Amino acid sequence: MNYIQLEKLGEGTYATVYKGRSRTTNEIVALKEIHLDAEEGTPSTAIREISLMKELKHVNIVRLHDVIHTETKLVLIFEYCEQDLKKYMDQHGDRGALDPNTVRSFMYQLLKGTSFCHENRVLHRDLKPQNLLINKKGELKLGDFGLARAFGVPVNTFSNEVVTLWYRAPDVLLGSRTYSTSIDVWSCGCIFAEMISGVPLFRGRDNQDQLLHIMRIIGTPDDRALRKLAQDSPEITIKQYPRYPKISFQQVLPKASPQAIDLLENLLQFDPSKRISATDALLHPYFTGTVSATPYGMNAPPGSMPPPAYNYPHPHAHHHQQQQQQAYVHAPPGMVQQHMGPPSMGPPPSMGPPGMGPPSMGPPSMGQPNMGQSNMYSTHQDAARYSQAAQAMAQAQAVHAQGLAQAQAQAGYGSYAPQYGQGGR
Repeated sequence: MNYIQLEKLGEGTYATVYKGRSRTTNEIVALKEIHLDAEEGTPSTAIREISLMKELKHVNIVRLHDVIHTETKLVLIFEYCEQDLKKYMDQHGDRGALDPNTVRSFMYQLLKGTSFCHENRVLHRDLKPQNLLINKKGELKLGDFGLARAFGVPVNTFSNEVVTLWYRAPDVLLGSRTYSTSIDVWSCGCIFAEMISGVPLFRGRDNQDQLLHIMRIIGTPDDRALRKLAQDSPEITIKQYPRYPKISFQQVLPKASPQAIDLLENLLQFDPSKRISATDALLHPYFTGTVSATPYGMNAPPGSMPPPAYNYPHPHAHHHQQQQQQAYVHAPPGMVQQHMGPPSMGPPPSMGPPGMGPPSMGPPSMGQPNMGQSNMYSTHQDAARYSQAAQAMAQAQAVHAQGLAQAQAQAGYGSYAPQYGQGGR
């Protein structure tokens, strides 16, 4: 093998993870070793993980470098990250709670990675702090795609035995098998609240208890809302639930800013069709406001923030920019405009480091459920709107340079095992 095994980092359900080094480049990597059963063959989770991660090349998704397959084992070679978000919170948080700058930076990167997955028609289905990896540059990366699935049209029927319980969406807890991207958005909302407070927001013991924990905070939906859920997902069986009033997130998370609370409200909607998409969430005012200065000021080190638009060479960048200048987000009737942020064409594509190839923008909307609450319209009079949106996104990128620089400044930690699949489900 072209890699030297250095030390054991952890053991998961079906794999053991080692720290390793490339014999040719001396690069430090993570080796995920999957032992193969002679009768059962390669686990379906491993096959799925490999096939999806070969396509998902993005700065906020852990990179799969190589796959080594022998008769007795399968070894996945990943880029190495020093620790996961849970350990980062334990190490650098105030009783787990991260400072506002770092929360904003990590949340931005989490949504960027999630948005890229959804643009490429991939559901992660197991987003939680243990599956989000942090490297020394302060970059957050989605990891452990063992439960991920590709989705398309027509809608597939999925398993509802997905997502670690505390981060599982209420529609999945109710038994939905026709969910889509909204289940990852719910998980993002749970992680957001946990970074702010230091503790998981909903901590149930089982499916029903988890559902009640959710209702105690966001309120029990009325009968009409529950009937709509059952109509959208016929496999859901509606029961009688205690009538809990909604509690303000500001009361639950007193340290959170009003804009953070507003974004959280959009992410943690009981009805999946009302949850904001990951792409639209990136345009929320929470990401375009100002934050206090960091040790680096506005001059964050290269690589410590999400890549700005067209930061890397791309053969079709100019053509794509012209296309984006002919589109803007138009909120549907009845939607509160402040939730959507400034009128915009959507975030610029994540270009990834050189050599990653062109960004996969995904196909145009094909009727996929809950891919976002915005409709895209083309117009020749939207140059001003595009300019405003571009400025807003540039401001958001600059803001996150500050937060990520702070995270990087704090990253003088020792060696921790990245969670490439060890976390409990």
